[in-house]
Amino acid sequence: MPAKRPNFLLIVADDLGYSDLGAFGGEIDTPHLDALARAGVRLTDFHSAPACSPTRAMLMTGTDPHIAGIGTMLEVAHPDFTGAPGYEGHLNDRVVTVTELLRDGGYHTILSGKWHLGETTTSIPAARGFARSFTLLPAGGSHYGHGDTNRFSTVDANYQEDGVAVTQLPDGYYSSDYFATRMIEFLDERPKDKPFFAYLPFTAPHWPLQAPDESITKYRGYYDDGPDVLRERRLARLKELGLCPPDVAAHPFVGGPEWTAMTEADRAWSARSMEVYAGMVDRMDWNVGRVVDHLRASGDLDDTIVLFLSDNGAEGAIVEAMPIYGKIIEDRVQQHFDNSIDNLGRPNSCIWYGPRWAQAATAPSRLHKAFTTQGGIRVVAFASGPGVTRNEGIGGAFSTAMDIPATLLDWAGIAHPGNSYEGRKVSPLRGRSMAPYLSGTAPTVHPAGAETGWELFGRRAIRRDNWKAIWLRQPEGEGAWELFDLSADPGETDDLAQREPAILAELIAAWDRYAADTGVVGVPASIFEMEGELLG
Repeated sequence: MPAKRPNFLLIVADDLGYSDLGAFGGEIDTPHLDALARAGVRLTDFHSAPACSPTRAMLMTGTDPHIAGIGTMLEVAHPDFTGAPGYEGHLNDRVVTVTELLRDGGYHTILSGKWHLGETTTSIPAARGFARSFTLLPAGGSHYGHGDTNRFSTVDANYQEDGVAVTQLPDGYYSSDYFATRMIEFLDERPKDKPFFAYLPFTAPHWPLQAPDESITKYRGYYDDGPDVLRERRLARLKELGLCPPDVAAHPFVGGPEWTAMTEADRAWSARSMEVYAGMVDRMDWNVGRVVDHLRASGDLDDTIVLFLSDNGAEGAIVEAMPIYGKIIEDRVQQHFDNSIDNLGRPNSCIWYGPRWAQAATAPSRLHKAFTTQGGIRVVAFASGPGVTRNEGIGGAFSTAMDIPATLLDWAGIAHPGNSYEGRKVSPLRGRSMAPYLSGTAPTVHPAGAETGWELFGRRAIRRDNWKAIWLRQPEGEGAWELFDLSADPGETDDLAQREPAILAELIAAWDRYAADTGVVGVPASIFEMEGELLG
């Protein structure tokens, strides 16, 4: 092991758009995250899973979610998946977490924030390597802690501290504020003779969109021109920053009403929803600043590597239109919440912002969260701290959330056990260490010809170098394989399937290998009657 091992702070935002941060082209006030990003390496080709819990499985295990137990999202698991290995809906015993390995290697491990990897006795944070944890176990809920706003469990079952149910949250609770507060408390009480791994996964800016009034009002009027204008402004800034090609062809909007076709009242309500969203991102950044300032004051910041990412692309679901649960949620909102325009963002409001605002933030990429297109899986990410010295400050090499555990272990000088851990068979790492790339000693993370696959809700993708094949059902896709050259077409606008049949055939064969290797289960047709786009 290295004589001086770094601390780690892993920060995850929930449904953050690619260009929401100032350092990635956004207008939202995010000075603390921007400073970290600009001091390190902004990763412009970093990938998640299409939705939340699968990505978190990748982050914790370094392998594919279909192996780790999150082959689909528990909230919408089809009955046909029952009993299938890798579809347990929680972390299974076929994987070892990076937290367990860091703990075994002498790290103090702490978590404050969202888990979403299981509520069984063997899958909660306290059972998977965390010495201290305050956590929201399921996919989400009210950011003010008032219980069941999105058909999730009540507060008694939502939160745990060190494996024990939390039945009372403090007065004035707000998720981002409290997660940062508990993280600071855990850092204060940690043993000073050990390096630490601190995991800070926010629930912001996942719906319901809620934020303190003072965080919302500073954005009053920012979004009155609508998502089309915002998208063009963001794209122009991305080009100016060198974060996307100057001649990029952005994918057109898919879904949602045209801004000019909406009534004045509907436009005002929609713009206010986006103001609330911006307030959530702003408040999250403020809380990141609190944690970073604490590390600076304690003398630990210079020894801490910070990794930041979103768990998927921006959330574009029209929740009230989703099958099965959409009507239930809409009825509950009408009965129990005040979504008048002047009340938006407060504890008794429950809103989301829809596909066009989401695609303003994922542009130039196609679509948004829950899709295997670039808008769903290419996410904002950066690394900063000791050992992150790549000169140009922008990292365009392909990488994924599965690479994070291998990177942490590499920096910590800890070997992954390979195929067995504590007497049981486990999956080896599928990810690769990013440390040589981030230090500037390697030109890429993955070797030429490496193949990476994705699948969720029957939506598929396979990538080899800059070639990517996608299968989506209609109307979002063709109901057939599409082929794109991401080096020339990052917006996935020009389908080359008919012009490059040999390459497409190779990628389809690669997809079949991926599905066999990871245990992807064929998706029953009836699953498309379920709410595929919804949670996480």
